[in-house]
Amino acid sequence: MAPAGRADSAAMEADWNNALTRARAHAPFLARGLERMPELAAMLAAGRGEDALAHAREAGADIADVRTALRRERLAYAVALAVGDLAGAFPVGRVMQELSDLADRALDAAIRAAILRRVPDADLQEKPTRMPTGMIALALGKHGAQELNYSSDIDPILLFDPETLPRRDRDEPGEAAQRYARDIVQILSENTAEGYVFRVDLRLRPASEVSPLAISLDAALTHYESSALTWERAAYIRARPCSGDIDAGRAFLAAIRPFVWRRSLDFGAIEEIGRLTARIRDNYRGPKVPGPGFNLKHGRGGIREVEFFAQTHQLIHGGRDPSLRQRSTRPALDSLAAAGHISAEDAAVLGAAYDRLRTLEHRLQMVDDQQTHALPSGTALDNVARLEGFADGAAMVAEVRELTEEVGARFDRLIDAENRSVPGSQKSSGGLADLVARLDFADPEALLERIRGWTDGRFRTLRSPAACAAFEAILPDLIEALGQASDPDGAILRWEALLAGASSAINLFRLLEARPALLDQLVKILTLAPPLAGELGRRPELLDTLIDRSALDLPGNVLELAQAMRSADGHAADYEQRLDRIRIVTGEKRFALGVQLVGAAHDPLAIGAALSRVAEAAIEVAGEAANASFVQAHGFVADSELVVLGLGRLGGGIMTHASDLDIIYLFSGTHEGESDCGGRANCRPLGTTLYFNRLATRVSAALSVPTAEGALYEVDTRLRPQGAQGPLAVSFDSFARYQRESAWTWEHMALTRARVLCGSPSAREELEALVADVLGTPRDPAQLRTSLLDMRSEMAAHKSPKGPLDAKLLRGALVDLEFIVHYLQLRERTAFHPDLGTAISALVAEGYLPEELGPAHDLMIRMLVAARLLAPDLQQPPPAAFAVLAQACGCVSGTSLLHDFTAARQSVARSWKAILETDLETE
Repeated sequence: MAPAGRADSAAMEADWNNALTRARAHAPFLARGLERMPELAAMLAAGRGEDALAHAREAGADIADVRTALRRERLAYAVALAVGDLAGAFPVGRVMQELSDLADRALDAAIRAAILRRVPDADLQEKPTRMPTGMIALALGKHGAQELNYSSDIDPILLFDPETLPRRDRDEPGEAAQRYARDIVQILSENTAEGYVFRVDLRLRPASEVSPLAISLDAALTHYESSALTWERAAYIRARPCSGDIDAGRAFLAAIRPFVWRRSLDFGAIEEIGRLTARIRDNYRGPKVPGPGFNLKHGRGGIREVEFFAQTHQLIHGGRDPSLRQRSTRPALDSLAAAGHISAEDAAVLGAAYDRLRTLEHRLQMVDDQQTHALPSGTALDNVARLEGFADGAAMVAEVRELTEEVGARFDRLIDAENRSVPGSQKSSGGLADLVARLDFADPEALLERIRGWTDGRFRTLRSPAACAAFEAILPDLIEALGQASDPDGAILRWEALLAGASSAINLFRLLEARPALLDQLVKILTLAPPLAGELGRRPELLDTLIDRSALDLPGNVLELAQAMRSADGHAADYEQRLDRIRIVTGEKRFALGVQLVGAAHDPLAIGAALSRVAEAAIEVAGEAANASFVQAHGFVADSELVVLGLGRLGGGIMTHASDLDIIYLFSGTHEGESDCGGRANCRPLGTTLYFNRLATRVSAALSVPTAEGALYEVDTRLRPQGAQGPLAVSFDSFARYQRESAWTWEHMALTRARVLCGSPSAREELEALVADVLGTPRDPAQLRTSLLDMRSEMAAHKSPKGPLDAKLLRGALVDLEFIVHYLQLRERTAFHPDLGTAISALVAEGYLPEELGPAHDLMIRMLVAARLLAPDLQQPPPAAFAVLAQACGCVSGTSLLHDFTAARQSVARSWKAILETDLETE
């Protein structure tokens, strides 16, 4: 607060005197308020806006009667805010926030008064407002968004908890809650000699026509889980617990979050959104263009259209992107632009128009404290215009016309887009027999009978009339797209596998109709990438991941991926839910990366690196979940922690869609002692070694055991000390001793690709130093060469190449290149980097390898990553898939790819001969 008698520094430039002059001349409500409160008027005349607000907050502090106290505060607050607004000291966002905070305080006071009136000795929570538990007010609409206007209703939903609601012994919880609700409404809404506080509208509560004024938590949960409508979802975008038992309100909103924010696109809801957007226009009966009688809220291009523009996009995309879950309009528009769902220009124009229209709405309401949104006529229009500072009403109308045209044009496009997205609005079935006959199917007649049989009960996804209707709408386009595939009959088989594996597909059918580009992507998946087609058959909802513009973007860093996997919105979840969340996000990211590869959106090297980041994040979050659960059961070991060491492709940072997780579990500190339960009951201490071995088992299970959301990764721990015969987790000291005294050469070769994935900075540093020390040990070059050649011969005898595209096991392919690199690394004690490409570059720079091995490595890694989807059996795929594979590897054709692959293997063979002094047959 500024010192008495001194103007606020933030408001020095505001024109307070002019604001007071306009308020007294053009707003009878404000003039009366200023006359009634001379001390407040003096503060405003002195430019002490913050002092005036503080004074307004205390206007009813010494009044025992809550009704009178709240009305005095509300009047003082409305006057102080209005004059500060007119003076330019308080921006519209601040004004709306302050009015919303006032409503929160008023509701809080009313709830407290209603309960204490009947239960004077009710237990009070220890918080500043000392509020009884059990009664909850959820703010919706503008109140929930903290965007209230000067003369706004508030639209709370009153909930109660029968277990904690204070009541007299003879009162039933429901009866007590209704009595409190009636008192709350009367305290705030009754128009007395002091005026009113807020008009209260409870019609947004569940089943308001038949339900009581206050709803029990269980009844509300049942409603939102079973019978709520789309408009209620839209209303809850802005919901927040504002008064009463805030903690209980937060818990309730967390419980209904899946109702509001649905991860899978719900086309039934989208149809309803389309109808709601159209009804906004259809139900408006006022003038169509700005002028007398035009409604700033409901008219074309008005406030409601800006709000609904944002909410429509939030409903469609917010289930998948928590960043869009903003209650207020401007932040919602900005987040939608940041995520690429609307343009930055649209966000800026709509946001600026919203602020300005809300300001003009305030001017209308300041005049007589009336809840009006319509422009008046004649001298009344000139009066409100001059309150704002316009020369006359015509100038105000001109600005409104300009603003609403900008908004209306954008809302027009939204309505058009939603109408186009309504399934069934544009399609006709056409002649299916003629269509099948002209496409390139092997047996059109047999296929036609097969297609007709899809809806005869064979597939459970097509047993309801709604599903059949949605399917019929996409059938012509689907058959035409499949018929144009390189292997149409194979594509039909995979489509049938998708139908057979899906528990429900009505949303899939509607999604494909509404987004034709997705149908093209689906056909590519079905015809080019059998592994992706199989995954989609198991989880058809994965196609939802492709609706956002970000679907073709590479995922972020490990930190961002881990945050997305921890839990939806960052809220706490139980162990099984945490594991499910990891699987959901990992599956979506891996699927999207597969689609990006098939669509040639990114280099396979970048795809492989992204797959590795996804795996690293999954390991980190699974480790956190397993550790949290394990600590509850067995306590923790002081000064020790489990550390995960990645090897192989995971360690190297480039994985494929088929890669296992090659990991070693280690723990820091000593192996002595036991865990500390901190005196907790039902906690059983374990010896340190047993503790970390069981914890490692729990982490492996978290990464590999299928849950309701499917499987995740295969975990391979055979590279640990003593292999499958050794303990799953050993101490750093034991690991170092084993590596120095007992490890085979092949184990040190594997260690060249080791990378610490999980652990504190100090543990990472300690383990990295240990690995570097082991790798830096001097070796006998002749013995190293002999061991390496023996290992490669044994591998060749037991692991044969699977086909002509096996970029791993064919002689001269990646395994042989890795052997050369590891031999040089260990012999020269240099170029230790887990990424093979980086290690090759370092060895080339030091003169140990020819430059041609860099491009050879990159080509074969691209083949390895891309072939896992496009040629999973490593045989030459059908022409279309072969062309995509070649393109992914930077070649103009499949023939060119085979030629370049042979040349790369020959370059490896030459280096093998020069470095290891023995021939390597590549043919």
